Amino acid sequence: MSSSKTLIKTLIKNPTRIKSKSQAKQLHAQFIRTQSLSHTSASIVISIYTNLKLLHEALLLFKTLESPPVLAWKSVIRCFTDQSLFSRALASFVEMRASGRCPDHNVFPSVLKSCTMMMDLRFGESVHGFIVRLGMDCDLYTGNALMNMYAKLLGMGSKISVGKVFDEMPQRKSTLGSCCVVTESVDLEAETCIMPLGIDSVRKVFELMPRKDVVSYNTVIAGYAQSGMYEDALRMVREMGTSDLKPDAFTLSSVLPIFSEYVDVIKGKEIHGYVIRKGIDADVYIGSSLVDMYAKSARIEDSERVFSHLYRRDSISWNSLVAGYVQNGRYNEALRLFRQMVAAKVRPGAVAFSSVIPACAHLATLHLGKQLHGYVLRGGFGSNIFIASALVDMYSKCGNINAARKIFDRMNLHDEVSWTAIIMGHALHGHGHEAVSLFEEMKRQGVKPNQVAFVAVLTACSHVGLVDEAWGYFNSMTKVYGLNQELEHYAAVADLLGRAGKLEEAYDFISKMRVEPTGSVWSTLLSSCSVHKNLELAEKVAEKIFTIDSENMGAYVLMCNMYASNGRWKEMAKLRLRMRKKGLHKKPACSWIEMKNKTHGFVSGDRSHPSMDRINEFLKAVMEQMEKEGYVADTSGVLHDVDEEHKRELLFGHSERLAVAFGIINTEPGTTIRVTKNIRICTDCHVAIKFISKITEREIIVRDNSRFHHFNRGSCSCGDYW
Repeated sequence: MSSSKTLIKTLIKNPTRIKSKSQAKQLHAQFIRTQSLSHTSASIVISIYTNLKLLHEALLLFKTLESPPVLAWKSVIRCFTDQSLFSRALASFVEMRASGRCPDHNVFPSVLKSCTMMMDLRFGESVHGFIVRLGMDCDLYTGNALMNMYAKLLGMGSKISVGKVFDEMPQRKSTLGSCCVVTESVDLEAETCIMPLGIDSVRKVFELMPRKDVVSYNTVIAGYAQSGMYEDALRMVREMGTSDLKPDAFTLSSVLPIFSEYVDVIKGKEIHGYVIRKGIDADVYIGSSLVDMYAKSARIEDSERVFSHLYRRDSISWNSLVAGYVQNGRYNEALRLFRQMVAAKVRPGAVAFSSVIPACAHLATLHLGKQLHGYVLRGGFGSNIFIASALVDMYSKCGNINAARKIFDRMNLHDEVSWTAIIMGHALHGHGHEAVSLFEEMKRQGVKPNQVAFVAVLTACSHVGLVDEAWGYFNSMTKVYGLNQELEHYAAVADLLGRAGKLEEAYDFISKMRVEPTGSVWSTLLSSCSVHKNLELAEKVAEKIFTIDSENMGAYVLMCNMYASNGRWKEMAKLRLRMRKKGLHKKPACSWIEMKNKTHGFVSGDRSHPSMDRINEFLKAVMEQMEKEGYVADTSGVLHDVDEEHKRELLFGHSERLAVAFGIINTEPGTTIRVTKNIRICTDCHVAIKFISKITEREIIVRDNSRFHHFNRGSCSCGDYW
């Protein structure tokens, strides 16, 4: 019996020696056998059970106690929290208070964590007030838990008058032994109003803490960084160094994104050098932050090097590089890396899909987009609002607006991103009235349009000629929503006026812009001058462009087109000579089409494709039927001083026509043909493809650099207004 009591005393002094369930039960049995299971010893056994995550055994013993001591309550509350039973943890805390027990400082970190996970800020504020009244707010771990709660809950957009809590503590004396200090009086009178940002509350808790560790600083630094208060975040890092605390991986991964926002790659490299010297460059969080920082600074090669040197790669590091490729326009590399990620057995998350799906949209690779969509559904991410929005955008840009609309209609919640994606999708497909209707519905549902949404609705108005409606939206940006018009909005209105034939009005509008017009804005008007054959104004606009952007290749090409169509070959020759002196070369017109998971490309005038004989045979056969239907070639845009027959032959080899022919001869009757072109579709091909769609009874979708053209039964969705 005496040896058992000696063993019990030894284990009580060092309970961490108990490593298993059987050992804990043996100790429990020894207490019972020696009849020494007092409230104190029972609390120790409960603590051991909870340390081993044996909640059931701990609760059985806990329920036998008539008036459990604080140690027992603390153990149970902590175990509930550790096992994610947050509501039960809070209920136990309330029950403990109702029993008259006063919690010590060890209880509050678990209670505050449960408040955070339950997103119950009101309860958390009450706990904070209780902590202040007990004088326990100077405890390091309690203070860290408070900062974490305010950072996560108030940072989610909640608004609550946390100033009331701080008003109750002008001067406090701690009752905790080793932390017994008198804090200075803090004047918070000016900051007791409603605070929309969690960082205000985090900062107050931090400033009132007499002792701080790395976690304390990290919470404040991360809060400042996430709130865009970059100077304050960097100041805290410097202050941390003066407190003899060394930044850890979390600190640095919070700071690195700041240099991404500042595009200050020099300071980012200094951090990179620091982590190498400290031997923490292999840390996956640091590595992911470095990959992201270099990518946002347009240093994607450095991102690749950091990624290649990571010993361990988690989904975050993979996602960072995938997103970096997309941000830098390297869409093929993004898709390649995503495949490697899947092959490496790294399960893609929501962020990975949100990053890689836009790559399919930019490349117009519908078959890959569909594969990713299937992967999304199998992975259970179909209801994720960010992924759904990316899918809406992808299907729209890949030419399947019906699939985009189905996904949009099935979404349970629509944010401004999803609304903007579907509005722009309908705009680009020529459904201007539907896009405007969606924009109005978005406003009715209480979603405030942002600047991108206004670009979408103005584009919709431009593509269907809704001049009055566009002016109303343009003016409402500043008058109703307090948004500044940017270059994209001015360009959309200029394009709208130009398409509508209001060329002089468009010229005056651009000349009086609030911001300095760029070559791209003037180029929209030049394109309209070409459509409406106003050479005189086109020459004025072209000189504006050449003054601002002397190497604007599109402007040279458009002017050459206009000179050629007007038979002014000398002016065209002078312009071409000017281009040669500047070393400018016309970008070749090319089109591509997906066929059996493979992309086939065609360049105007190129005869190298293996199927060229069959393509020519089809085009000759369909040409005879087109001419019987009334087709007459429009040779006005051919930039060569040759006879009409030769001009018709040149039109015959345009890239979009070759791609359409290839698609028709390689698919079953009735299959929709989808072609993408890198520049604007020419007038003659637009007419020709209308005839081809009627003769072959096919829907033909052509995406040029401006919009989608849906050809069906001899007509186009643009209504020839393009």
